[in-house]
Amino acid sequence: QVQLVESGGGLVQPGGSLRLSCVASGNSFKIDRMGWYRQGPGKQRELVATSVSDGSTNYTDSVKGRFTISRDIDKQTVALQMNDFKPNDTAVYYCHARRDQYSEYGRWSTDYWGQGTQVTVSS
Repeated sequence: QVQLVESGGGLVQPGGSLRLSCVASGNSFKIDRMGWYRQGPGKQRELVATSVSDGSTNYTDSVKGRFTISRDIDKQTVALQMNDFKPNDTAVYYCHARRDQYSEYGRWSTDYWGQGTQVTVSS
């Protein structure tokens, strides 16, 4: 099992900045990727940004150039620096971790989630 604890949400004005942090604990295996998802009011949960153990990162188009993900693999932490907020960024942000396992039959993944932290963009 993996426990993910987030911090850093809150109320922010349009154009403002926030930093989310997440730390993973309780696992005895390697975490292959960590990142952030969000779920806005009336919307489905969507990927915001993810960091893979090979160093690659991936962002949803709407946050490119505004949000930056960083990860410390040894400390099992991931952070999301969010700048230039837009009203559509209002959402509950969830820390995510994935473990990949392999066998002769292929690969399967197990996903873990934090409890979520609210980010509200409002003037």
